[in-house]
Parts: sequence; C-alpha cells; structure tokens
Amino acid sequence: MPDKKIKVLVVDDSALVRKIISDILQKDPAIEVVGTANNGQTAIYKNDSLDPDVITMDIEMPIMDGLESLRTIIATKPKPVIMMSVLTQHGAEATFKAMEYGAVDFIPKPSSILSLTMDDISELLVSKVKSVAGIVIKVPEAVAPPRADDAPRAKTPRRIEEVRRAAQPIKERSARVIAIGTSTGGPSALFNVFKNLPHNLPNPVLVVQHMPEGFTKAFAERLNANSPLSVKEAADGDIVRPGWGYIAPGHSHMRIENAGGERIIRVFTADKVSGHRPSIDVLFDSVAETCGAESVGVIMTGMGKDGARGMLNIKRKGGYCVAQDEETSVVFGMNRVAVELGAVDDVVPLDEIPQKIVEHI
Repeated sequence: MPDKKIKVLVVDDSALVRKIISDILQKDPAIEVVGTANNGQTAIYKNDSLDPDVITMDIEMPIMDGLESLRTIIATKPKPVIMMSVLTQHGAEATFKAMEYGAVDFIPKPSSILSLTMDDISELLVSKVKSVAGIVIKVPEAVAPPRADDAPRAKTPRRIEEVRRAAQPIKERSARVIAIGTSTGGPSALFNVFKNLPHNLPNPVLVVQHMPEGFTKAFAERLNANSPLSVKEAADGDIVRPGWGYIAPGHSHMRIENAGGERIIRVFTADKVSGHRPSIDVLFDSVAETCGAESVGVIMTGMGKDGARGMLNIKRKGGYCVAQDEETSVVFGMNRVAVELGAVDDVVPLDEIPQKIVEHI
C-alpha cells in the first residue's frame, strides 16, 4: 500500500505563480496539490475544508493579505505554512514578521529568484514541504490571545532577567567565540536567542542560517533592531568584536581565521558543503580549528545534518556544545544528528539557550 501523499494548498493572487508552484510540487510523487487560493480569505476557508498538510502562502494579495491569513490559520487551525517571499525591503520585513506569526519557513518567489535557477527553487520548495509536513505547530505569543491564567508564559521574563543578571559580573572581553547554526524554523529561534542575550556580552556571535541570497542582510538588520547586540551581515575581512553578531551572507560560506593578532571573518564562494552554501559545517570547523577550547557551538532547529559533524569537531577540541531540544524545534533534524553523534554537552529548550551560552563564557 503506497504511503499517504502530502496534501498542499497553494495560495497566491497570480494565476501564473499558482500554476508554476503547483507544477513543481505535482512532479514529486509524494506530494499532491489539493487546492489553490487567490487571496488570504479563500485560503482560510480552504484550510478548513481541504485540511492540507502544508500551505504555501504569498504575502501581497487582495481582499486579505498573507500575513493576516497566516495569523488566522495559526490561531484557529494551525498548519505548517511556507511563505513565498519577494526580495524587496518591504517583502523581507513582511517575511520575518510572518516567522514571528508562526510560518515555519520561506522561499523566494519565482519572480525574485536572483541567482537561483528554476531547478534550485524546485529543490528548495519540495524539500521544505517534505521536511515540515506532519510537524505540530506551536501557536506563538504574537498570535495567541492573552490568557489571565497563563502561568508558563509569566515565567519567561523571570528567566530572561536571570540570564541578564548572571551576565553582569562577566569581564569586558572574553576569548570565547560563539557559533550558531540554524535552518528550518531558525529565524524565529534566533530572534528569541538574540533578544535574550545580555547587553554586555563579551564575545562575538557568528551565525549560519540557511537562507536564500539577498535576505540575510535584511535578517541581520532585523536582529540588530531587536537585540542588545550589534548585528550585521558579515563581510570578508571583518574583525570579530565582542558584543557583535555576524550573519553569513546567503550566497557564501563564512569562516573565522587568526590574522595579525586578531580573529577575522572570511566570506568566500565555493562548492556547497553538506548540501549548503553557506554551510554550518564550514563555520563550525573553522571555529574548532581557530578557537579550540574557547569555542561555544550551538545547533538549533533545521532539517538535514549540516553542522552536526562540525559540532563534533568543536567538542573534540574541548569546546562547549549545546543543542535545541526536540520539543521546541520546528524540525528536529540537524540537532538530532549532532546528539546522535555524541557531539552535544547539553540539550535544552530554546528559552534556555541564552542562559547556557552565558554560563560557558
């Protein structure tokens, strides 16, 4: 008996884009497009009536846009939603707002492919649909209505304050380097980590988030605006400084090197590693080689295994390694592989990752 197909609802106001996305998905024998919608209001109705496993959602649509439709779907009948994003300043901001509202991932729309080929975007879309099908969506605070008896939520600010108080006595500069790797579900997880790191963090934070070219600059700017740290898209030759975050560009690998008494960032194009560019393994391997026992490795939500081998390298060099747990991960993939390899010292919920980082610097 054949396995049950993944049912997908395609939402876009352009008939051409709906056809392109549907054709891409229908070519895979494991996927069935059960319906389409040309606005957010229809998407809500079809989510109820067709009960898809995954939804692809445009942002700019008439009658009701993708953000409002997403909020309603996540609040009422939550499903994994992959946003189809246009590379503009407004489009990027809306995309990251969608992540806060509960969207699990995004890909560029065919109209904003940049250097991606049609084969690239097809592979991205199909792999993301397959990776998120069946996951349980947790309603984020940005969508869930407030409840007077919500005791677990009331605890979060206290934990954050404990992290910040714990950081007060730390010295102004530390030799340790923090390296973070994320993929599917990563943008929201990174917002959570960065906003809860202490303002006087004496370390640089280097991040590889699997994200298409062009979006990483806007992502860095959004982190910068919502974090005590200064955050930028990394550039080749950047000197790593305490209290700064560096996001690998979507088109290039990023590594760290020693040069002239400083640690600097190298950004370069090369073949994909572990199926990705930027690759978490490339960053983690360089941190292990350059920083050794002064490394702090963090691996979080994401499909595949990129970063697991590099995490093991950090641990073997004496660095500290922490992984996000299954319950708080959108996809327990890369972090699961790292745990299975014996590359992880602690496995903790997302909210406890900033505290673990502070404890080990």
